[in-house]
Amino acid sequence: MIATIAPPLSLLGSTAPDTTPPVLALADMSSAILIASALAGINVLLLAALTFVWARNYRTFRTPLILGLLAFGAAMFVENGVALYFFFSTRKLYAMNPSVQQVVAVLRALQSLALVFLTYVTMK
Repeated sequence: MIATIAPPLSLLGSTAPDTTPPVLALADMSSAILIASALAGINVLLLAALTFVWARNYRTFRTPLILGLLAFGAAMFVENGVALYFFFSTRKLYAMNPSVQQVVAVLRALQSLALVFLTYVTMK
């Protein structure tokens, strides 16, 4: 059995370990990530409405196409929910590269645009 010995905390530059979880401060987030997270929130709302309509339609018509739309809506809902979780919980997702943050915001905007059109034609 091999024992490991941790160095004293004074050698690490701290007298006590920091065990407090990071607190989200909106000022700490870049504007691109704020936009991306807002768009992900909008996407969650649109997908919730779409998935509700598609579930109701599937119960009525039982077609494979509507089942596919229902699966698509559920998968995209989970993806956007996970993105929101990471945007607000870790604050480390895309934190090191501002150009990646901008690309993520543009991709969320394109997804939102597509979902707005899909919601419009579904609700019509």
